[in-house]
Amino acid sequence: MSQVETLGMIAGNRSLPLIFARQARSQGIKRLVAVAFEGETDAQLAELVDEIVWLRVGQLSKLISAFTSRGVTQCVMVGQITPKSLFDVRPDLRAMALLFKLKQRNAHTIFGGIADELKKDGVELIEAIPWLRSLMPGAGFNLGPKLSTEQKEDVAFGHRIAKETSRLEIGQIVVVKNGTVLAVEAFEGTDQCLTRGGELAGKDGGAVAVKVAREKHDLRFDIPCIGPKTLETCAAARISVLALESGKTLLLEPSACEQLARAHKITLSTISV
Repeated sequence: MSQVETLGMIAGNRSLPLIFARQARSQGIKRLVAVAFEGETDAQLAELVDEIVWLRVGQLSKLISAFTSRGVTQCVMVGQITPKSLFDVRPDLRAMALLFKLKQRNAHTIFGGIADELKKDGVELIEAIPWLRSLMPGAGFNLGPKLSTEQKEDVAFGHRIAKETSRLEIGQIVVVKNGTVLAVEAFEGTDQCLTRGGELAGKDGGAVAVKVAREKHDLRFDIPCIGPKTLETCAAARISVLALESGKTLLLEPSACEQLARAHKITLSTISV
């Protein structure tokens, strides 16, 4: 990490690309070249990088040439591309050839294929984790009220279920209450899963959400993370607990998350595995 001076960024949506750019600068990256996506990436990123190239999702040839033409040999992928965008994509010829080769088409296989295509042209997709490690809560982390005995039991139950659903590549978060599974994340994403689980918990709320990392998780292009928006969703859904695997999930904007946890009496804690 300390030897990297120029770094490319494939920047998705939400705040992670902005946070990564600031973290990378503070840790010695001298030149940042970003590929951003119309309708996805926050335009503020342009102020934090040396160069930014705007593309549509699916323009794989232009994505790769944006790096190769600027002498970038290593890049990271940070921020989400919404699932809907992966299905609405208008692929160029290189992207069409990639999609044709894939037996399964999901975020994991598509981004893995993109990494392979980058490598063919001399650009290595590497993990962003070394620049973000300080933002991953470790064992014993806790914000908000302490867990009750019943909540601890639901966290353990939810963790077991979430590890199984993630192994099956269904989703990485579940919502449970009193030993019952209320919602499992699938194509709709985290926020809608939390909302649905909160609705099914009944008028008193009190559900427990557990988020895990997938088995054999490829952290080059899929970094589990939560932030203030996740906590706001939990508050609106009256979810009482959000538990994360220790050392495997990014906590974005921790001060804002702490304020929200305290204001809405939501427990944000880690699971030691």
